[in-house]
Amino acid sequence: MREFDYRRASDVPGAVALLGAEPEARYLGGGTNLVDLMKSGVERPALLVDVRELPLDRIEVTDDGGLHIGATVTNSDLAAHPEVRRRYPALTQAVLAGASGQLRNMATVGGNLLQRTRCAYFTDVSKPCNKRLPGSGCPAVAGEHHNHAILGASPHCVAVHPSDMGVALTAFDAVVHYVTAEGPHEVPLAEFYLPVGTTPHRETALPAGALITGVTLPPAPAAASCYRKVRERASYAFAIGSVAAALDVRDGTVRAARLAFGAVASRPWRAHAAERALIDGPATAEAFAAAADAELAAAEPLPGNAYKVTLIRNLVVAVLTELAAECRRTEEATR
Repeated sequence: MREFDYRRASDVPGAVALLGAEPEARYLGGGTNLVDLMKSGVERPALLVDVRELPLDRIEVTDDGGLHIGATVTNSDLAAHPEVRRRYPALTQAVLAGASGQLRNMATVGGNLLQRTRCAYFTDVSKPCNKRLPGSGCPAVAGEHHNHAILGASPHCVAVHPSDMGVALTAFDAVVHYVTAEGPHEVPLAEFYLPVGTTPHRETALPAGALITGVTLPPAPAAASCYRKVRERASYAFAIGSVAAALDVRDGTVRAARLAFGAVASRPWRAHAAERALIDGPATAEAFAAAADAELAAAEPLPGNAYKVTLIRNLVVAVLTELAAECRRTEEATR
């Protein structure tokens, strides 16, 4: 590990100024991803700016009935918050599925959004990787790629984003707030992660030195929601496929739907084609499968990960069937 300096920021402008003065600096939150990458030599910062004590650790109801979640809120506090559990159950489920209690106690919301891929070629500095060293190649295309992307990839990178929380936030139309030396800014999470294209090393729309200060969720949809994750072992592991969904069904017809997929692309994947196919259609397993097929028609799997197409299709049907049943029970109870 490279030697580095350490500074603890006391306020947001001070943190931004510290990073602006040192091009090779990094913000340090919980460190659950960054420190691992420093140990392996992937990240080699000259300075760590600790932001854990900044006043960004609150979850507050917004004036329009949504929620604002501070960037240094821990994953544990996010999952346990009563308003999150009540209004956005899929978000609580995603966070609880993401890591052990010890890691959730350390990991922060801002850091979760910025975590890097767990592709083995990326984390091994002895291997080429366009995300780590632009122009060096992507050995995963012809190598080990069973847990790599089937949507939105390119010949330059087929890695997937590892966040569970990000998938649920994508389904709920979250907005990311950040600060630069010029002042505060915001960007929808749907535009936060950049397409892979020919520049997989450029992962987000954040300007250099920007500090994430929080995430805002709009008012919760009047729908049942849940998050379902498939992994290769029962203990905590990164997803091989996941779905965050919210569904509103009345009189057997889908009135509103939100879907996002995880572990299938370089970013949490909002399933807009599937949503369009669902609206005003019947809440049946056949319709749910057709909606999944509409989204997955764009899939371009590699030889070793074609199973993900079937996995996501089945997962969509299972999750939406469960939510449709919940909507029916709620509808019957209010009659």
